[in-house]
Amino acid sequence: MSAHDERRRFQRIAFDAPTELRQGERRWPVKLLDLSLKGLLVERPEPWDADSTQDFDAVIHLNDKKTQVRMQVELRHDESARLGFICLFIDVDSMTHLHRLVELNLADSTEMMRELRELIED
Repeated sequence: MSAHDERRRFQRIAFDAPTELRQGERRWPVKLLDLSLKGLLVERPEPWDADSTQDFDAVIHLNDKKTQVRMQVELRHDESARLGFICLFIDVDSMTHLHRLVELNLADSTEMMRELRELIED
């Protein structure tokens, strides 16, 4: 399945929250552009000297600064100063927060249920 098809399966929502990419001991604060149940899109930080062959941890800090969405992610594309990541692993608490966030931003609750089914079937 192409990345374009993947985007259609999991609707992205625009969301602005303090976000950090981590790889080993290295950290990059990034601007979150959008996210979905399956991944996220951020602006590429400068300097960007990460090892694109290794996984990253993405940490999205929600409003209260204590609540976080944490995902293990893989870089899927680096284009036009934007980095696209696909989620490899997310813990139950983070998935609960992410689910609620996406649910609040999708106008159609049936769309949310379809996306959850797609995620489970993958």
